[in-house]
Amino acid sequence: MHAHPEPAREEHRTTDLVAARLEKADVAVQRLPGTGLVAEVGRDAGDRESDVRTVGLRADMDALRMDDLTADPWRSTVDGLAHACGHDVHTVALLGAGLALREQHARSPLPGRVRLLFQPAEEVMPGGARDLLDAGVADGIESIYALHCDPSIDVGQVGLRKGPITSACDQVLVRLRGKGGHTSRPHLTQDLTFALAKVVTDVPAALSRRLDPRAGASLVWGYVRAGSAKNVVPSLGEAGGTLRILDVRAWELARGFVTDLVAAVVAPYGVQAEVEYVRGVPPVVNSAGPARSFARAATGVVGASGVVTTEQSLGGEDFAWYLERTPGAMARLGTRTPGGPTNDLHQGDLRVDDRAVPIGAEPAGPGRRRGAAGRRPAAHRRRLAPSARPASRITRLRAGAPRTLRHRRPSAVDRPVCCA
Repeated sequence: MHAHPEPAREEHRTTDLVAARLEKADVAVQRLPGTGLVAEVGRDAGDRESDVRTVGLRADMDALRMDDLTADPWRSTVDGLAHACGHDVHTVALLGAGLALREQHARSPLPGRVRLLFQPAEEVMPGGARDLLDAGVADGIESIYALHCDPSIDVGQVGLRKGPITSACDQVLVRLRGKGGHTSRPHLTQDLTFALAKVVTDVPAALSRRLDPRAGASLVWGYVRAGSAKNVVPSLGEAGGTLRILDVRAWELARGFVTDLVAAVVAPYGVQAEVEYVRGVPPVVNSAGPARSFARAATGVVGASGVVTTEQSLGGEDFAWYLERTPGAMARLGTRTPGGPTNDLHQGDLRVDDRAVPIGAEPAGPGRRRGAAGRRPAAHRRRLAPSARPASRITRLRAGAPRTLRHRRPSAVDRPVCCA
């Protein structure tokens, strides 16, 4: 999969590969329009008992439009495309989880259902999460979980926190038009280059005074383009970048502020300004209960010392849209070889220690254990004697790391894990 990356909404080979592997294991697959698929494991999908719970597990599948700069034998075979954000790891980990859950269900029926969401197009705006939600494939899910590769922490560790773990991310394009001319007579032009430079420097500065500083707003330009000759004042220029915000309330206000500030900054120069503001994704906000469940599951794999508190990132993730509908949590999967270099995401030299894959993939072995799926809360289910109540959760993971990475399992009473 790593050698055959596919961009957003073109993940046809990836979809076929995942579907074929699931169908070989007798897991029914629902293909989505275009690319992506959904599958369910556990209680029969035709079983409509009101007290059966469904948990969602989601992975994204798309690659990035960039070159793979590694010399690995499994490097990309497609020019200009690379799995430089680890989505191949996410996909294979979810596939492995689905296959293992299917085997477990065959041995001892799961108390609920697990819905596997293989999502296309996370790397674009609007992303594939909205497509899946609009198609109704997340309906009925009571909690949802996802992993994301993190090359800043070692393989054998899982990063978690309750509350916001990523930021909102929007795209901003400012296009200016004005009278050009010769650089020897700037007073006869509208000096668009100078006006564009003021936008690039003054808008981020002014925005920091309009938004609550605790919101952590960061407007950063990725490119600035104007003209092609040293002695010509151009008549067209543009700057493009992203605005990232940690706070949902500030995110809701940001669009209007950016538009107003651009207009105010260019007004003295007489140029025409056009702002294309694309709302991207809100912050991923981990719910407290699912974050604790995720921490317990991860502790079962890497031990309590392997579950670390992670910082909130300014990265954007469309998994946030699922959490707008239902409680859930995202964790960070350590992918760095201990003692090795930190190769960042969205870089062509990203290398993932693939011992991380089983850590993210394998659910509990035979038997029902506490986890995140099963029966509904007591207020919504028939009253049962404590000894007769079914186990309520199934998201614990089996220790799937290599032997050198295994830790002593926790005692019957879970040790507390910090997710602050």
